[in-house]
Amino acid sequence: MKQKDVALIIVIVFVGGIMSFFISNKFISSPKHDLKAAKIEPITSEFTEPSSAYYNKDSINPTQLIRINDNKNEKPFIEGQ
Repeated sequence: MKQKDVALIIVIVFVGGIMSFFISNKFISSPKHDLKAAKIEPITSEFTEPSSAYYNKDSINPTQLIRINDNKNEKPFIEGQ
């Protein structure tokens, strides 16, 4: 390689780097607006009673065990019983 070839390669790399810098800034840029987060109220230890329209003391408790019939058979999957 001659000195002219090395100098030409350096100039081409330099010009290509500058062009790629400006082209990438045109397509890949940061947003120009301010980003703001929503304000969140702090957590307190106060508890308000739920609405009586949804919760009442006479409603059915879904966590109760439901028995349909008393079953005396302790081994239901053994044949002959």
